[in-house]
Amino acid sequence: MGLEMDIRSIVEQVLLEMKHGTQGNSGANLPAQTVVSASEEDALTDLAKVDLQRYLQVPHPVNAELYQEMKLATPARIGVWRSGSRPLTDTWLRFRADHAVAQDSVLGDVPEDFPAKYNMVCVKTMCSSKDEYLTRPDLGRKLDDENLAILRQHCKKGPKLQIIVADGLSSKAVEANIPNLLPAMIQGLEGMGIQLGTTIFVKYARVAIMDVIGEELKPEAAIVLIGERPGLGTAESMSAYMGYNPRVGMVESERTVVSNIHKGGTPAAEAGAHLASLLKRILDARASGVNM
Repeated sequence: MGLEMDIRSIVEQVLLEMKHGTQGNSGANLPAQTVVSASEEDALTDLAKVDLQRYLQVPHPVNAELYQEMKLATPARIGVWRSGSRPLTDTWLRFRADHAVAQDSVLGDVPEDFPAKYNMVCVKTMCSSKDEYLTRPDLGRKLDDENLAILRQHCKKGPKLQIIVADGLSSKAVEANIPNLLPAMIQGLEGMGIQLGTTIFVKYARVAIMDVIGEELKPEAAIVLIGERPGLGTAESMSAYMGYNPRVGMVESERTVVSNIHKGGTPAAEAGAHLASLLKRILDARASGVNM
């Protein structure tokens, strides 16, 4: 019990120092809206919400302006300082916090009611669980007879474009980006007169699920919006894979991809508009990937 209290006291002290800049912030304090100081009720800061790019940890830097400029130029963990040969406590805690967020994103599921908000037809690959999804990528590229029947019953056949949303390796990416990306993309596509199929959500999916759906519904082109493997920089990054004439046996070089869709990369709404124009080019060229 005594050791637990000692650790709690150390963590609280570190968080207070992070707020007030006593570890060498050189005037560049953390944004007030991202910090909740430790209180008598033991409420602690969510370290994963501290903006590391604006948090200067080196005490009394020779050139604070250049240091800040360098930090803002990359999400990499640079200028984190040390205690002897070891990282600072708050640096280690933030690393653990970001790692935990990444694990939650990989292992978590998109809420069951999420697809219904966007009128998506739901199907599931041949993976029976998240563990099987992670260990059997091949099953994440296939649909069984029951789920193929759902597509036949509820989805349009032969559309100009088929939109597919997949959880992939980041459930958080779907939750964070689809609300702004999907409406912006659909608005752009409809404005260009492109006929859309029934939007599909696929659980436990890999990119090549596009091929199986393409073989079944025969769209001219398809796009898969899928959660990327999360890293310590962000757990909300999404990619968009586009293919002309999607079919079983399609090779990876035939796909066009846009990655790093998230608030720290290409924002969701902007990505939606860009994807709409890119899909128009694919349909006009009747080709995608290296063929375009």
